[in-house]
Amino acid sequence: MKALLKKDNSNGNMELVDIDEPKIDDNQVKIKVAYSGICGSDIHSYKGEYKNLRPPVVLGHEFSGIVVDVGNNVKGIKVGDKVTSETTYYICGKCEYCKSLDYNLCPDRKGVGTQVNGSFAEYVVNRAESIHVLPENVDLLSASITEPLACCVHAVLEKTNVELSDIVLIFGPGSMGLLTAQIVKARGAYVILAGMTKDKDRLKLAESLGVDKTVDIQNENLEEIIMDLTNGYGVDKVFECSGSIKATNSGLSLLKKKGTLVQVGIFAKSVNELDEDKIIQKEIIYVGSRSQKPSSWDRALYLLQTGKVNTKAIITDIYDLKDWEKGFNKVMNGEGIKVVLKP
Repeated sequence: MKALLKKDNSNGNMELVDIDEPKIDDNQVKIKVAYSGICGSDIHSYKGEYKNLRPPVVLGHEFSGIVVDVGNNVKGIKVGDKVTSETTYYICGKCEYCKSLDYNLCPDRKGVGTQVNGSFAEYVVNRAESIHVLPENVDLLSASITEPLACCVHAVLEKTNVELSDIVLIFGPGSMGLLTAQIVKARGAYVILAGMTKDKDRLKLAESLGVDKTVDIQNENLEEIIMDLTNGYGVDKVFECSGSIKATNSGLSLLKKKGTLVQVGIFAKSVNELDEDKIIQKEIIYVGSRSQKPSSWDRALYLLQTGKVNTKAIITDIYDLKDWEKGFNKVMNGEGIKVVLKP
């Protein structure tokens, strides 16, 4: 089968190659990949910047597809089912995080597309526990973005609790920011999405998806807008989805006292100049949100099933797997929003 293989940890050195189709054991499921989204972490892996990568490995972990084979012990999944899959391939099952189903925190966890072969291929295999059969009204293209949606669900619905009366500020109108905004709107809160002048089209899309207020921080005064909306108190919650420490510190300034900031975006550096004084003096709750866990997927698929979140709206480009370089370059150049590969 054709597969996009990252050969080592250097910059680049990735190639579309022919490899054997994967085989399953009694507890696994084999899936013919329909669509697979390009994630920011795939770009980091391509550039040799992702320290947890275990090459040679096929990249890709956001995907949907059709079941073509199931193991003898697998229940509730059959050949022909339309599915998506969690990224978890292996967990120790013994640590306190596994026991609480926080698989994203298991120290021995192995993930699809990073430590084992992923979905930039014609077929992918994963453990049955990670497979989710799609609701009847959720199409394969929409479902291919379930993984980033689950990450945003984890941030919005599991790491904090958005209230109906909240005014929420989100930094970064990329795919994660646009999904986060839709989830917050589904909770009934007022949403402000902040971006830059180059994000004009993304901000316009956000408005069409129900965002209450978009702000170009290069041409508008974000602080004035927020203080006017909140009677000078500041917003109730901030979701930082851009990975910019400048945005994080701005969020700390614009939060009300006792507010919550959830860090969704990944910083370029592991150590940054965080305005810790704001956290102390305003009694701010600063929360990290890593990846997703099983409950995040159930909630994400419910949001898709009920039409509360539109993942297809953020997909701007679909490329054949053989044209993967065009897709990767589009993402690296900051063009489009979500780029998807189709084996």
